[in-house]
Amino acid sequence: MQSAGGPRNVTDKVKKELAEEHPSTALFREYLRIRSMHPEPDYDGIVNFLEKVASELDLKCQKLEFSKGRVITILTWEGTSPHLKSIVLNSHSDVVPVFEEHWNTDPFAAHKDEEGNIYARGAQDMKCVTIQYIEAIRKLKAEGKRLPRTVHLTVVPDEEIGGYKGMEIFVKQPEFRALNAGFALDEGLANPSDQFTVFYGEKCIWWFTVHSVGSPGHGSRFIENTAAAKLFKVINSLMEFREQEKQRLESDPRLTLGDVTTVNLTKLGGGVAYNVIPSELTATFDLRIPPTMDLKAFGDKLQNWCRSAGEEVTLEFHQKSMLQKVTSTDESDPWWKAFRAPCRELNLSLKPEIFPAATDSRYIREAGVPAIGFSPMNRTPILLHDHNEYLNEQVFLTGIDIYTRIITSLASVDPLPDEC
Repeated sequence: MQSAGGPRNVTDKVKKELAEEHPSTALFREYLRIRSMHPEPDYDGIVNFLEKVASELDLKCQKLEFSKGRVITILTWEGTSPHLKSIVLNSHSDVVPVFEEHWNTDPFAAHKDEEGNIYARGAQDMKCVTIQYIEAIRKLKAEGKRLPRTVHLTVVPDEEIGGYKGMEIFVKQPEFRALNAGFALDEGLANPSDQFTVFYGEKCIWWFTVHSVGSPGHGSRFIENTAAAKLFKVINSLMEFREQEKQRLESDPRLTLGDVTTVNLTKLGGGVAYNVIPSELTATFDLRIPPTMDLKAFGDKLQNWCRSAGEEVTLEFHQKSMLQKVTSTDESDPWWKAFRAPCRELNLSLKPEIFPAATDSRYIREAGVPAIGFSPMNRTPILLHDHNEYLNEQVFLTGIDIYTRIITSLASVDPLPDEC
């Protein structure tokens, strides 16, 4: 039985902890406690939180709703030369579901252990970055800084389920064009080494189902031209290609996961009974294709594999991204130079890569705005979407200092030729 003073003592302990905690960490943990988890994210809680922050920092707060219940929140810090192209600091507020039985703590309690590790869904992906943006601006404003270029913090919904009601819609609206964006930052990944990974492009997602229709019959016979026999041919072709890409990655140390195509069979469907050969079977695949691939030629290859398997073998695409724009990492590029310069000053070792999955950056780039994916988390295991996702407090706080320097540099880029 709990003593009468137990609950009060626990509360007192929490209050003391919060009073002694770094205010940036406290804000981070407050944000993590908002259950913005699919399938029913608390987007109202997110918006209320951001409105409060905007009020504290005297930032303009704009709320846009292009799809019911999916609010895009924009916090704006106007620059001294607002006619110049702006800097967009993008993040998403939604997080993926959790399997609580596999967590050591409540995934929405934002528990911090004795080593300073903060456990919560979204700790790495990507609520940390949202708060780091906010706290970097708070620090700059407290120092009395004013930057030439306007800075917009865009917090968007539904990235974890494709961004179709978030960034994909937003970039097509006049409100996005009104931001006058010149360059954007978005999420990256943790890096277990001393390096910081920087993503200048990302893969195209192709999700499709192979439908195979064939001759049905009794399970005791050798039926020809079955759905299964034809489907296996397509599966084998895709899995052989998968092995080729895997071997290519493993044999060339210069390549990363973002440079090769990943192929995974994710669903099998069909059949009606143990003793009936079905007339139709399906197989669903998840492919992530690097921007260096000739997508038309690869699409033709997929169709050829289906045709060679036999008649009535077809593809149904659920997602077929053709967005292949990448951001320049050439030393002559003014935006890349402005991003890299403070990293060099801080002795950060950067590792430019193609993002192995997909983020909202693909929509931003397709809208004509160069974007870099960057989450300042080194010496940190990659735990996005994993059980017991965490981020160390010191890594989080260091990231604020890094962003402070990067935002200052980007928002101070001299007027470009098309801005004069």
